Amino acid sequence: MRIIFALFFALTLSAPAFAADIQKSLTVVFGHEGGLQCDRNDPGNWTGGKVGVGRHGCTKYGIATNTYPLEDIRHLTLKRAGELYKRDFWNPLHLSELKSQGIATEIFDTAVNCGVGMSGRIVQRVCNHLNGRGKDYPVNGRIDAETVRWINQYTRPRPNRVRFYKLLNGYQLGRYLDIVDKNPRMDKYLNSWLGRVNW
Repeated sequence: MRIIFALFFALTLSAPAFAADIQKSLTVVFGHEGGLQCDRNDPGNWTGGKVGVGRHGCTKYGIATNTYPLEDIRHLTLKRAGELYKRDFWNPLHLSELKSQGIATEIFDTAVNCGVGMSGRIVQRVCNHLNGRGKDYPVNGRIDAETVRWINQYTRPRPNRVRFYKLLNGYQLGRYLDIVDKNPRMDKYLNSWLGRVNW
């Protein structure tokens, strides 16, 4: 299945040379998100973002009714899902400017599952832990060119890439546990979410 996704996006989306490639990241994200589901207990399947609020819908390839109330989710194509992900998740985080495919994919996957703002804040917290210069990046979720330059420079040596990646995963795990602690009904999704945390 992942090979099919990869071939499909190789024909439809492109990335600049020597940069993270959205095609490869989409293969991972679609592998995590799966196909159509219309669970009435999933807040993402309601236009109001809460169970029972607004109109009930579905999620397909991770594209959900609460975020995209005007999309025909049931008939959503892979191509359209990829376009939405590129426009609304990949581009705002400037992921094509990152040199590490693994780090870009992890940031992207977290954005898809937790939101672009949350993913951006996680990246900023990781940078603040690792920069070693006493300079804090504002934790506002907006990734800028300076942040991208610092990440690329810091993660050039492999040991630093590993540190950065592990911290990303640690914050991602913390976010999932926080969601479940605040809303125990979400516990049924925890095993699936843990599958996205790669150590």
